[in-house]
Amino acid sequence: MGRPDPEEGRLPPPVKPPDGGWGWIVLLGCFVITGFSYAFPKAVSVYFKELMKDFHVGYSDTAWISSIMLAMLYGTGPVCSIMVNQFGCRPVMLIGGLLASSGMILASFTTNIIELYLTAGVLTGLGMALNFQPSLIMLGTYFDKRRPLANGLAAAGSPVFLSSLSPLGQVLLEKFGWRGGFLIMGGLLLNCCTCGAVMRPLDMGMKRKMEKAQDKYEAKEMLPIGGKSEEGISTTDGTKKAKKAKKKPKKGKKLLDFSIFSNRGFIIYTISKFILVLGLFVPPILLVNYAKDTGVPDTEAAFLLSIIGFIDIFARPACGMVAGLKWVRPHVAYLFSFAMLFNGLTDICSARASNYTGLVIFCVFFGISYGMVGALQFEVLMAIVGSQKFSSAIGLVLLIEAFAVLIGPPSAGRLVDALKNYEVIFYLAGSEVVLSALFLAMATYCCLNRGKKKECPPEKNPSVGGGSDTEEAESDVQEAEEHSSDNHQPAHSTDNAVVAASEEANHVAEEQSGEGGGCPEGDGEVLARDSCNTDQTVERDRF
Repeated sequence: MGRPDPEEGRLPPPVKPPDGGWGWIVLLGCFVITGFSYAFPKAVSVYFKELMKDFHVGYSDTAWISSIMLAMLYGTGPVCSIMVNQFGCRPVMLIGGLLASSGMILASFTTNIIELYLTAGVLTGLGMALNFQPSLIMLGTYFDKRRPLANGLAAAGSPVFLSSLSPLGQVLLEKFGWRGGFLIMGGLLLNCCTCGAVMRPLDMGMKRKMEKAQDKYEAKEMLPIGGKSEEGISTTDGTKKAKKAKKKPKKGKKLLDFSIFSNRGFIIYTISKFILVLGLFVPPILLVNYAKDTGVPDTEAAFLLSIIGFIDIFARPACGMVAGLKWVRPHVAYLFSFAMLFNGLTDICSARASNYTGLVIFCVFFGISYGMVGALQFEVLMAIVGSQKFSSAIGLVLLIEAFAVLIGPPSAGRLVDALKNYEVIFYLAGSEVVLSALFLAMATYCCLNRGKKKECPPEKNPSVGGGSDTEEAESDVQEAEEHSSDNHQPAHSTDNAVVAASEEANHVAEEQSGEGGGCPEGDGEVLARDSCNTDQTVERDRF
């Protein structure tokens, strides 16, 4: 059976991730967005001393600016998911870039700290959130086989921008003051709009082909040949009705898909990530003060964070390359567990570091493990839920992480004030990270792998969850059949569309069965099913 030809009026095949091409431009945009989203709230801290002098407030009052930014970045995840599912990634990112920029520009004209909270905190934080989440979604649609490497390279934007935005902010503060610095920073955030503009939908080319094929088919059918003139007219009417039906939104479309909570792999990932965030950010936040209390000079203590950032820049892409290897990618969840275990043990082993050399060694190993966690966290989530449900999954995960962010670091700070002992805090933070690693590894092995073997017999041609080619082609068949059943006089063009779509589904199924049971080479994380119903999302073979 040959592949349908668009020139003959048949449906073109579903679009596959190109793993390159324009995807590299999308990756560059995601690199910039990730850098701004994670580094900007930290880079703003260079302005805090001037803000304290002008507004006559304390350090804790100014620190709320960064906290509000991070809270908006994490807490507005479901809102971003709804907007992406409704309007698409590109429009949402353009709006987000304008909000982020306008927030910093308006902040340069504020007269009190409350106005700063609303402008630099809420507006800018919301704008960055509307950019961060859609950029990751677009990255997942453009990359499949090279997705671990793409995620690692995009995640490297965070340490790169952190090491550049902080010195830049200091220079702007010295030359233009904090108001001028905020104004220029707002102009820099307009680059988020540029990054949003390059996020071209992957199926744009397919839509153009379908329109050309349909127009050509209409022209052929409208020619009256003998007694078939009435049939040609009915065909044209049926085609017009089909166009109107396509413009209407699908009945089953959900703005936020809560069905992912029925996926045990997603539940395990979410619980593990919540425990991880409780302790992951505590050591870098307390590191400088910890070093100063051990007698390290201020300049050398601040340099410790630069060491972590420098190591982090190279650790993330390197980990992405390792995760993309054929013999590693099926077990990427265990690699993520190892990264978390490595990070937690680093915290515990460094708790008694009493000199500068010991702290430098800690920063090297912490930078490596922290980079591994940053490179793998979204790759594992993409592999668990698939590209079709990733927009809803990441929004819900970020919302849950927001609670952990608001619990972990503030609680650690209060314990330091009460106990006057950093050693206990490092032990506690490391234990939380180790617990999350052990939970993910054990739950993945016991609940997913063993449960799948008991519940589900092996299938010859399983469909991959998360929007496979066969699944999309079969959905086209169902839509065409529903449309034909609604019309009392079904049009000849609709019947042709049904036949062409069914042929495409069979052709893609034959190709996938020839490649090894429907699973593309290099597929990452796999899921365990709750049931063997083929109507539900079908899990992948193994971790």
